[in-house]
Amino acid sequence: MRKVAMAAATILAAGVSTAQAADMGYYGSRTPYTVNQPLNAFSWAGPYLGGNLGYSFGNVTNNITKPSGFSGGVQGGYNWQSGNIVFGLEGDIQFSTADDTFAPYKFSNPWFGTARGRVGYAMNDVLLYATGGLAFGQLKGQNLLASESHNSAGWTVGAGAEFAFAPKLSAKVEYLYGSLSTNNFFITGTPNGYNFGLVRAGINYHF
Repeated sequence: MRKVAMAAATILAAGVSTAQAADMGYYGSRTPYTVNQPLNAFSWAGPYLGGNLGYSFGNVTNNITKPSGFSGGVQGGYNWQSGNIVFGLEGDIQFSTADDTFAPYKFSNPWFGTARGRVGYAMNDVLLYATGGLAFGQLKGQNLLASESHNSAGWTVGAGAEFAFAPKLSAKVEYLYGSLSTNNFFITGTPNGYNFGLVRAGINYHF
């Protein structure tokens, strides 16, 4: 019996020593034990700023010209997010090469901009949205003898998709349709306005 008791005591002492050594090795390690966590969903909330390039095409009311050309500019805005629903405000300003000449007349749209509301549905790093609001810009007319420009306001509607590809960066594609109200042009003797479609792609930085 004495031999059995001594053997049991030896085994118990060895187990306690092993457990203490394991504990010292764990707590003495500089790297704490961690459990892999799922990645957090991308947050669309907050301010952003970016740039874009696109192509616009349209027509001048009461005139046969159809100005079209490349455009580029900057946009910025702010989003609020509640669950999967994202809503916000966005503004942009664009410089455009859109122009067209027919007979004695040439019309061009040197610049335009928008101020819009947006509402969309977020699926983690993908945002699908609709947008609409105010459009403004310049319509320039020319003939063989004179040049005339008018700034005017109007409206725009559209839709797009935005994709987050880095913690603070997203890329978007967007289509807008807009209309600038008419002004009386002396060179044509008629009221002329500008209706246009715009396809563009851009990148945003989220602060």
